[in-house]
Amino acid sequence: MRSQAVLVDFSDAPEGVWRGDELGEAGAATCPSGHPGLDAELPGGGWPLGALTEILQPAAESPLWPLLLPALAQAAAVRGQPVALIGPPHEPFGPALAAGGLPMESLLWVRADAAPARLWACEQALRCAEVAAVLAWLPQARLGELRRLQLAAARHGALLFVCRPDAAAPSSSPARLRLRLQPQPDGQLDVHLLKRRGPPLARPMPMPGRGARLSGLLEATRPGRPAAPASPILPAGEGGATVVRLDLRRALRQDPRHALDRASVAA
Repeated sequence: MRSQAVLVDFSDAPEGVWRGDELGEAGAATCPSGHPGLDAELPGGGWPLGALTEILQPAAESPLWPLLLPALAQAAAVRGQPVALIGPPHEPFGPALAAGGLPMESLLWVRADAAPARLWACEQALRCAEVAAVLAWLPQARLGELRRLQLAAARHGALLFVCRPDAAAPSSSPARLRLRLQPQPDGQLDVHLLKRRGPPLARPMPMPGRGARLSGLLEATRPGRPAAPASPILPAGEGGATVVRLDLRRALRQDPRHALDRASVAA
């Protein structure tokens, strides 16, 4: 018996039926991302609460904080509870996070190199009602482990972001949202929406890859820009000591892993 394709017309579908070519509802509460353009493309207008959001990166050190910091800061402030960082690639840069609204006293930093230890810490944090959000770097997480985290996140409605490498894109994932971040040479960050309840996004969304303060600082010190004369920012003290503006370019050339360079991950 030969099978025949059936064309179904949903143009007259009753109210309440979701069509695959339309942006669906989140199905649960959401937290605004802090980026209006992105919220317009996310079901429910923000990051899902009590569900897994998976973020794919070309490298663990790729820019991430400008995208997530507004929501993490809001979650910590509204709930009055800490944000857990599980296995970040660098030490959290407190001043930059505090400038974005997330003070150090609102952070739980879990240092763990082994994959089982990171997974265990992430699951325990999600089971704790006193944790507002979890941001974890789990490059080796498997499908079953991600499903366990999804269930754990639903228990108390916490924000959950799991960072994984770009190579995981072809594999299946239980995440409600799945994004791929692609840093650009000009400092922008292209956000690809790989999975959402709705039609695929044809083009990536350009987002700032650095915080506004760091972008202004790097712009002021970029090669080719006329250098402002070094002037004292404090009056001369005893012995003629003065404090002058530091040469950021020279500091970065001498030590590419300078603290201000690491701040680009957080700013």
